[in-house]
Amino acid sequence: MNTINMKNLGLTEAFIEESNKHNNLYIGRVSSQYKNVYKVITENGEMAAEISGKFHYSVKDPSDYPAVGDFVMMDRINDSQGNGIIHHILPRKSTFARKAAGTKGDIQVVATNIDTVFICMSLNNDFNLRRLERYISIAWDSGAMPVVVLTKSDLCEDIEAKVNEVSSIAIGVDILVTTSTSDDSYQSLKKYLSNGKTVALIGSSGVGKSTLINCLIGQDILETNVLRNDDKGKHTTTRRELIMVPNLGVVIDTPGMRELGIFHADLKKSFADIDHLAKHCKFNDCTHKNEPSCAVQQAIKDGELSHERLESYWKLKKETKYEGMNAKMIEKEKANEMFSAVGGMKNAKKFIKEQNKKKR
Repeated sequence: MNTINMKNLGLTEAFIEESNKHNNLYIGRVSSQYKNVYKVITENGEMAAEISGKFHYSVKDPSDYPAVGDFVMMDRINDSQGNGIIHHILPRKSTFARKAAGTKGDIQVVATNIDTVFICMSLNNDFNLRRLERYISIAWDSGAMPVVVLTKSDLCEDIEAKVNEVSSIAIGVDILVTTSTSDDSYQSLKKYLSNGKTVALIGSSGVGKSTLINCLIGQDILETNVLRNDDKGKHTTTRRELIMVPNLGVVIDTPGMRELGIFHADLKKSFADIDHLAKHCKFNDCTHKNEPSCAVQQAIKDGELSHERLESYWKLKKETKYEGMNAKMIEKEKANEMFSAVGGMKNAKKFIKEQNKKKR
């Protein structure tokens, strides 16, 4: 039997040090999940596993359950004598999570212990800057590095214009352009992959994530679908899956997300342009709406910033503020915002008084 080098799968010295705290248990990495059964990769290969009863009863939040990418501690190294039992999850170094669709605020962990997030968006009807801002905000918050991968460039009439649009909102993020009609276009992705590194592919249904993985691996191990009549891709991947890539570490494929509710987001990085402009506003608590000498509003007038981007910033900021609140708490927060707006008017009146004093 060929032994798998777990370090090629992202096992670091930090994880090994943590694992040493759990005597008589073996380390593995979760590769997929279906209901209550997990697939876990160990040095002896992939095996089936489930969580222990003690683990189950100690869980306080759905996000505490094992997720694809987690390093876990188990009672055995293969399932020849039955499913392995997962007793512990080692502390995660990064977590890409979103608000679970159709729930009352639960967090859904999409992938963990990732180094790079490929945010995939096709250059046809899937192209949506506002949704991309959401992905980038969550990716920065995850602790991994976001990279925008624009797919299906063969279906785009003006690639340069689209790339410029993405560049205007993807501050400090690499942008790659690919097409399934040329194998060479995928070579730029490989520099982000190496033994010990993990890349997760995130994006809407049908943007070509499975095609990207097949090209990176060099063989068709994932099913792909052709375009629908509306020029959008069909949903192919049905669950998250960790895949070993020979000499290139691992990639994690994820199902397309129709909804991307935000629970936590790093808006300082994803909206670094607005954050920088805000430092030049006259008032520290400027809301960028009615206050005088607002550098953000001035940038919009000068054509340096779009009003749509500012509205997106406001929307995401409000979503992150309201997450985890019940209806009563949200109403209270809205009332506070209303008084904050009044405060903005007070700032304006204060400014006018200062100007009138100078005229005297």
